[in-house]
Amino acid sequence: MTFQLVYGAVSDPPRKVIHVVRVVDDMLEVEQLDEIADRMRDYAMRRYGEQAPNVVVVQGYAKETLRLFGEPYAVARVRAAMFNAAINFRPIDLG
Repeated sequence: MTFQLVYGAVSDPPRKVIHVVRVVDDMLEVEQLDEIADRMRDYAMRRYGEQAPNVVVVQGYAKETLRLFGEPYAVARVRAAMFNAAINFRPIDLG
């Protein structure tokens, strides 16, 4: 992978988290986005012990070009959190 990824989380009560991975400065194919989501699921399972982590992958340069990939419920929650600027992103290495 030659692109940069950043990570954020959205609270999903009760006691659940939606993991958000954003691709920075690159547009990827759907297969690559699925691979990133799988790597994030593995990472969340190893790091946090979650058996079925909910993951949303975000790509795009501006608000008009953002595309979110994941389960519809999780995508809606992440979109609302991004609209309200409620996600803090930090770099992550899923390699």
